[in-house]
Formats: sequence, C-alpha cells, structure tokens
Amino acid sequence: MRTVGALKSAGVSAGDEVVVPAYGNAEVARAVLELGAVPVFADLDIDSYCLDPAAVSDVVTSQTAAVVAVNRFGRRADAGWIREVGQRHGLLVLVEDEPGADPEGAELRRAHASYLDDRLSGVWTPTAAVGHTYEQYVVRVPGNGRPDRDAFARALRAKGVACKVPVLAPVYRMPGLRRDVFLPQTERAVDETLALPVHAGMSRRELHKMVGACNALGGLLQPAF
Repeated sequence: MRTVGALKSAGVSAGDEVVVPAYGNAEVARAVLELGAVPVFADLDIDSYCLDPAAVSDVVTSQTAAVVAVNRFGRRADAGWIREVGQRHGLLVLVEDEPGADPEGAELRRAHASYLDDRLSGVWTPTAAVGHTYEQYVVRVPGNGRPDRDAFARALRAKGVACKVPVLAPVYRMPGLRRDVFLPQTERAVDETLALPVHAGMSRRELHKMVGACNALGGLLQPAF
C-alpha cells in the first residue's frame, strides 16, 4: 500500500489525525502510526463496507489532516463523496485497494455472484454496484449476530462449503490499536458477515450445492432487519 509515502509527502506528521476504516485489516491504521500520527476510526457504509462519508465528517476535528478510504471486497469506496468531505475540511484524501486485490477472474466472479444473487435466500446478499469485482462474496447472516453467524458457518463447512469470516474484529480492538470506540455498523458487520467462495475455478454444480446448503439453513433464521 502507498499510504505511508503519500501521507508523508503531503506533510502528515506526528500529532496529526488521519481518518481510517475500522472494518477490515489493520494495515492503514498501522501505516498512520508509523508516521507518529493518530488513526481516527470512522464507521462503515452498510452497502459497500467502505467508509461512510457522513461518518467521516462526524469525526473530523481541527487536528485532522487526511482521510484514507479502502476499497473493500472488490466494491469501490464512494470516493466522490469522501473527496467532497475532504475538500470541505481541507483534507488530503487517499483511496486504496484492499491488500491482495486481484483483477484476474473478475468476470467469472461476477457471473458466480449473479447466480448466487438470484438464488440465495435466508441471507442478505451483497449490494450490486458498477465495477464490483467480488474479491469476496460477502453475505450477512440474520438472527442474533455472531452466535448465529458462527453456527451458520459451521453448518456450511460441515456440508463442504469453504466459507470464512472476512473480518474477525474491528481494527480499534486489535493489539497496538486499541481505542475506546464503539461504531455500531462496524460492530454489526463484524458479527454478521460471512464470505462465500466465488473463485474463478468453481463449477456451476459447486455453486448449486452451496445455494442448497445456505437456503436449507437460512429458513431457520429470522431476519434481523
């Protein structure tokens, strides 16, 4: 990621605040710390899992120097609105790709995602967006948060579906980054999200099997929204 170099070149230094995502990996927040600056966490947009521009605006102070947004799961952050917030407050705005993002196979992943969008029930499917490359196909499991999501994941794995929890904890709870912060949409996403496999090598039969397994389990859950 180019975060450290870009922030340093822009004059971000010790004591400056930089708004960063709380949902995802910790690389951006750690890059801010490398400069002696202070990472300030903002909540996510529930459709994209990227920074919510309104949440960014809420945490900006006189000490804020920059905002770093990260494209998440192949869905792009709302860079236009985030840059508008940055211009309003005179901030540097960077938009980064998620570590490990791979444009190869995007068309096949989109085809797999479309198949799942049309057939899955009992889970909340990703919100479609132009240019979404579905680096991960992230659903939300309704019910009682983490207990139901984790039980759902165990049941899918028992049926041979290689699902995984995409984000295990908010960044503000990670070692060396702990803050007295509670961001409700981030907390909810951490507890409810589950990534289903959509890699380019999957067959239609594998997708059909996954749909059957998810739908059989989803009928046991009550939507949380």
